[in-house]
Amino acid sequence: MTGIRLQAPAPGWSIDADVVVVGSGVAGLTAALRCTAAGLRTVVVTKARLDDGSTRWAQGGIAAALGEGDTPEQHLDDTLVAGAGLCDEEAVRLLVTDGPDAVRRLIATGARFDTDPTGTIALTREGGHHRRRIAHAGGDATGAEISRALVDAVRDRAVRTIENALVLDLLTDADGRTAGVTLHVMGEGQHDGVGAVHAPAVVLATGGMGQVFSATTNPAVSTGDGVALALRAGAEVSDLEFVQFHPTVLFLGPDAEGQQPLVSEAVRGEGAHLVDADGVRFMVGQHELAELAPRDIVAKGIMRRMREQGARHMYLDARHFGAAMWESRFPTILAACRAHGIDPVTRPVPVAPAAHYASGGVRTDLHGRTTVPGLYACGEVACTGVHGANRLASNSLLEGLVFAERIADDIAASTARAGAPVPHPAPTLLPLLAPETRTRIQHVMTTGAGVLRSAASLAEAADALDAVHAEALSDGPDGNKAAEPGVESWETTNLLCVARVLVTAARRREETRGCHWREDRPDRDDAAWRRHLVVRLGPDRTLDVRPTDTQDFPPTDADAPREP
Repeated sequence: MTGIRLQAPAPGWSIDADVVVVGSGVAGLTAALRCTAAGLRTVVVTKARLDDGSTRWAQGGIAAALGEGDTPEQHLDDTLVAGAGLCDEEAVRLLVTDGPDAVRRLIATGARFDTDPTGTIALTREGGHHRRRIAHAGGDATGAEISRALVDAVRDRAVRTIENALVLDLLTDADGRTAGVTLHVMGEGQHDGVGAVHAPAVVLATGGMGQVFSATTNPAVSTGDGVALALRAGAEVSDLEFVQFHPTVLFLGPDAEGQQPLVSEAVRGEGAHLVDADGVRFMVGQHELAELAPRDIVAKGIMRRMREQGARHMYLDARHFGAAMWESRFPTILAACRAHGIDPVTRPVPVAPAAHYASGGVRTDLHGRTTVPGLYACGEVACTGVHGANRLASNSLLEGLVFAERIADDIAASTARAGAPVPHPAPTLLPLLAPETRTRIQHVMTTGAGVLRSAASLAEAADALDAVHAEALSDGPDGNKAAEPGVESWETTNLLCVARVLVTAARRREETRGCHWREDRPDRDDAAWRRHLVVRLGPDRTLDVRPTDTQDFPPTDADAPREP
């Protein structure tokens, strides 16, 4: 155990439970519902409202072998290809085999997917899939429908929830086992301020970390809180260098920041074309699937064309859909485009890649267990081995669903809840960063560790992040610059933590693979790099980075330990 925690007031209130689930997307609520059904006292903690996480923003759908002629084996093959040699085949096989029934259970919970005139689930196709296997709802509002169904079920079953609460740190007992979490509740409610939920099992389902970049499809709550908490608690994280940049995000200008509107891959799945300003379909000939190649290939294709032409964006042309199809199949995207003055019925849509999904995260086994006893992780915060170096489109909702069920079953089968845990406070306080450094971190990451990376850009990013950290420690009687505990300072501190891990891993991986694109190392190198990079946080706040096998790597400056 590292014994590190954020600076925060002591908990002023506490409640007891058998399991606390942190997050309210498809992964978190599925785990909570299944734990509740098993008779466990379950508490859901969520950073905003129950339906404000990343799940409700998912447009395309959920992938599963539900269609005639499709099989889990075909789904597995497509997933392994997209993962560029780093998927855990056992984890993928579990996903695609359990996936169809998990989707059917989701339907039984109340989710309503779009159907064809015969009442059969309507399936579409997305990048990297050789079959139409993406179930969708409301045309392009799949996540919103799944979120609605799960939130309704949680409320119907009276699962205890704490909304508007930022989780701070994991509580552990004297033996290093999970004993709950500390959290800060924002606003009015039964609880307020810093408190604690005492429980022998904690499920992290906190979503992604897209806000570490200037422009992202992620909501404002996606600040890497779960990964940072896990690191401070002594858990391992893996594959954090593999950040997927969605190739088709609505381009709102070079200075656009924060959450950007997504133009779902399903638009290309239905026949939209990627073109340059001259109307040339530049993805044709680059991959057998052209615009429907895996996301890393399409994002690279767009970036190359932009660089060749000195352009800031490309275009997605779906004028041939006509107004009726846009209005029925993609009403959400149509409304978003029109809100920004672009009518896709009459003109191509300007698009460019933006940070979208973290393929890596807190390392888990096939039951969602982390390296800290009693701590579980599922959904985007986790690294289950399913995604490898690049997530296959629409596998994320399925992963959250399948692994959340496995986690709940493991917790229900364990005897860990026998006896109330006694928290043992971590001795070391982590200094907080001033909230105004957040924008600086985002600009550093976008410039140095975005879609295009190199040894030089990553070195500059690492130095800049070091400077941010050093400045935060430079003032005050104890060497700590005054940054008052609060939501913005906690989030900023978490963002710096995940940024430094990401950059450290990206510098170490000296190749191009999946969604990790090194301009100075343009080739995939299976001999040296067909392995994962696992990161742990040491008691002295340095990062221990190691590959998952025993092969020795040439020492480089990038291997030097860094404080988060």
